[in-house]
Amino acid sequence: MAHYELSTPVTEAQIRQLRVNDTVTLQQTLFGIRDATQIHMFDRGRATRFDLGGHAVIHTAPNVRKVPAGAEHPAGYQPICIGTTTSDRMERFTRPLMTQNGVRMIVGKGGMREGSQEAFRELGGVYLAIIGGTAALETTWIEQIEDVDLDDLNPESLWRFRIRDFGPLLVAMDSHGNSLYTAVKQNTADQRAAVLASLGVAKP
Repeated sequence: MAHYELSTPVTEAQIRQLRVNDTVTLQQTLFGIRDATQIHMFDRGRATRFDLGGHAVIHTAPNVRKVPAGAEHPAGYQPICIGTTTSDRMERFTRPLMTQNGVRMIVGKGGMREGSQEAFRELGGVYLAIIGGTAALETTWIEQIEDVDLDDLNPESLWRFRIRDFGPLLVAMDSHGNSLYTAVKQNTADQRAAVLASLGVAKP
């Protein structure tokens, strides 16, 4: 297990270095994205003016306050609470995010499925996991909301955050076909089978 400090954007080579159970701390830029954002981008053909190539996206719909735009709040929003939402329901968007927008890292909670695992392996991406219930801590890692696009979808807009020391995050799915979620599922099944066998119970 190793720890990496990554400033975005990153290269495919940097991503290929990462392995499941490594940890990552992100610096510089992070984009916030959620269900409606991606439905509009990939189902309804809306383009973003942001360049997401080599960047990380976090599954979130942040709690923000509208304020006058200025040096401190250039997008006219103050971050109040920026937490992570469950990733699984956005499974189908992993591949288009990578192929059409060049995203390399997805930050979320709860993990993703085989389609994402294969996209990460083929295209060079990773899933970085956050523990649920840490929104207050995550918010302290965000220095500023620098910009926002597709803002008619607020709060499921496309947000550009300036971040500092965002992490450590756990590499839960890597670009080599490994998934912490698959491993845990298999380990659980093996232990269940062993327990049933010790009790003389036939496998259902």
